[in-house]
Amino acid sequence: MEHANPFALIFILLMGGVLFFYVSQARRGKDIYVRRIPGIDAIDETLGRSVELGRPIAFTSGLISIGPLFYACLSVLHYVAEKIARFSSKIYVPCFDPEVLVLSDATLQSAYQSANRLSQYDPTDVRYLSNNQFAYASGYMGLVHRENVGGAFLFGSFAAESLILAEAGQQVGAMQVAATTSNEQIPFFITTCDHTLIGEELYAAGAYLSNNSVQRGSLRAQDIMKLLLVALIVLGTIQATFAALSASEEPIAALKWVTGSWSAKGE
Repeated sequence: MEHANPFALIFILLMGGVLFFYVSQARRGKDIYVRRIPGIDAIDETLGRSVELGRPIAFTSGLISIGPLFYACLSVLHYVAEKIARFSSKIYVPCFDPEVLVLSDATLQSAYQSANRLSQYDPTDVRYLSNNQFAYASGYMGLVHRENVGGAFLFGSFAAESLILAEAGQQVGAMQVAATTSNEQIPFFITTCDHTLIGEELYAAGAYLSNNSVQRGSLRAQDIMKLLLVALIVLGTIQATFAALSASEEPIAALKWVTGSWSAKGE
């Protein structure tokens, strides 16, 4: 706590207050606006195309484990599975982690129940492949080719196997939508998938599709906090610049140096 100061305490209270305010507003039923991002339209387009072709859907969360990112993926999975159930189509959910498999299975069952299609629910649609990275990638490729999927959703955490997964969908002509917070893998998805949600757009999609008040409220609070942080950075930069100029023995020369002037002393 040696770096703690009153400003840090005020900052923490301010951020916590913003989060509490928007979450409480959402819980009271106030409509929290979340801008519809293009990736959500791509999800509906992929579902429609696969149903028209009479081909199943594949949904993978990659190497993800239980955590906030996975819960955002579950919101998307629930939305996709409910649509698939209403259209009487098929969805496959290959999993890397046993705990992820259990929650994915529960989400799939809940989606079918929400669509009043529980009789169509098939527990074998959620499949455990392997907890080895490339063995999982091989299993996913085999599933995509055998079932000839018409659409693939790659929402979650990915590593070196990302291009292998996306290439499998390309080989069968599937329309693909990817979303990840793994910065190193985003370029691979952009080049191989039809649409890619970048970074925090995955969380935004999960909040938008779930229509959960807490998720929407927290998402709006995060946006406000980011704006406050940007404003503080800009104000801090301006204050530090003027402080440096004021402390200089020759303010005019310092100003010329900051602005990149070539008329400094000694020329």
